[in-house]
Amino acid sequence: MSGAAPGNSLRATGYQPVEFLTLQELPERARMNLADTAWDYLAGAAETETTYLRNRMALDSLAFRPRVCRDVAKVDVTGSFLGRKLRLPVFLAPIGSLESFAAGGGVAAAQGAEAFGVDHMLSSVTQPDLETVAGNVKQATLFQLYVRGDDAFVDGYVARAVDAGFRAFAITVDTAHYSRRERDIIKRYLPAGRARGVNRTGHNWQMSFNWDNVKRFKDKHTIPLILKGIATAEDAATAVEHGVDCIYVSNHGGRQLDYGRGAIEVLPEVVAAVGGKAEIAIDGGFCRGTDIVKAMILGADAVGLGRMHGYALAAGGAAGVRRMLELLERECEIALGLLGVQRFADLDQSYLTAGTPAYPPGPFAAFPHLHWPRHNERRDR
Repeated sequence: MSGAAPGNSLRATGYQPVEFLTLQELPERARMNLADTAWDYLAGAAETETTYLRNRMALDSLAFRPRVCRDVAKVDVTGSFLGRKLRLPVFLAPIGSLESFAAGGGVAAAQGAEAFGVDHMLSSVTQPDLETVAGNVKQATLFQLYVRGDDAFVDGYVARAVDAGFRAFAITVDTAHYSRRERDIIKRYLPAGRARGVNRTGHNWQMSFNWDNVKRFKDKHTIPLILKGIATAEDAATAVEHGVDCIYVSNHGGRQLDYGRGAIEVLPEVVAAVGGKAEIAIDGGFCRGTDIVKAMILGADAVGLGRMHGYALAAGGAAGVRRMLELLERECEIALGLLGVQRFADLDQSYLTAGTPAYPPGPFAAFPHLHWPRHNERRDR
């Protein structure tokens, strides 16, 4: 590929979505389009980035046990999440400062998800605001909040989300303290959301957010509640006791607590603790169709795509997001067919076992043929 013309969207670069024939081409193009600071914000993590690397390593340490001589002429990869049927059991995980990756920010991401047929979870620290995003899609889906104020602050956001048509409300619970993301610190870079002060002002409210606040939310509001950032069976069980509707297994993509476990390592104990009393979402290193299949085998209802949708957005705007989802859909179809099943519901844990990673640990281990553009190929920002 040659250098990209100015702009973060496919329309701006003059390329068409069909150009992206593999998933690895999305981070390649994103790297060409983004300045070093924005790239490191998207691709980086906390301190040593160990949790970030373990997310990918945990996925690479799982191997399939396929069955053969099954009728797989028709394969159905649809799913459902919190009452909505999805073309694929995935959603776009919340990312702050999406406007740094492509024109339109949250609007472009939501439009890409809607065009394909899955959910987008809008972060409260991205632009534009929730009303604008909702007004630019046929149906708003999921909203995620960082707590930056008292009960009235939370209630205000709930009212706004409900009025805008969002069907579920997520509160992030793994950011009581903001981590040291050293790639950003080294470059003296403040992401757009933090530069606006939205992720710093009032952070003491996030620090003090506790199970009493969760109880109050469930007592007062009827919109389904998602708790994002659950990393143990103990917290999953407590969340279920408080009536939480969805347990969202996440370590913030390795961007918060360093030296945590890979997200998919956590999933089995959370599934056991929840016991079917709530739906389960997960994110953390998921970037291939086979990754999604592994999570579904282990009991997830939906898989969040974080950095992967950031790469797609930076590579091609809304059209890039849609193309990413199309490629993941095809990979899931192939994986299910080769495992010998027609749908996700046919899978159980007999289809999965421990395996040895084939590549050294790294966030891009899933893309062994990835070619990083040379400096003079990257867009000059």
